[in-house]
Amino acid sequence: MHYLLMYELAPDYLERRGEFRTEHLKLAWQAQERGEMVLAGALAEPSDMAVLLFSSQSPEPAERFAAADPYVRHGLVTSWRVRQWNTVVGNDAFTPVKPD
Repeated sequence: MHYLLMYELAPDYLERRGEFRTEHLKLAWQAQERGEMVLAGALAEPSDMAVLLFSSQSPEPAERFAAADPYVRHGLVTSWRVRQWNTVVGNDAFTPVKPD
């Protein structure tokens, strides 16, 4: 299944992320190497949210990531949530649905 981890970012996120970015990216690449994280990145203009896509049998990998993320621990993320994403179109769709 696919899960989206959605971050609401602090207004000063861009100014503060440098101190924690290496640790955050290391954690993200480790999750990707384990096959949990598919894609991740911040939204632009405005940089007020980030979206991280996970592929797993449950929301646990995304929840564990958020709990360990220095951006969350140090207040650069003001809130986060995990939502199941029912993907139906595309080569990587978890449950492809094609018209007859």
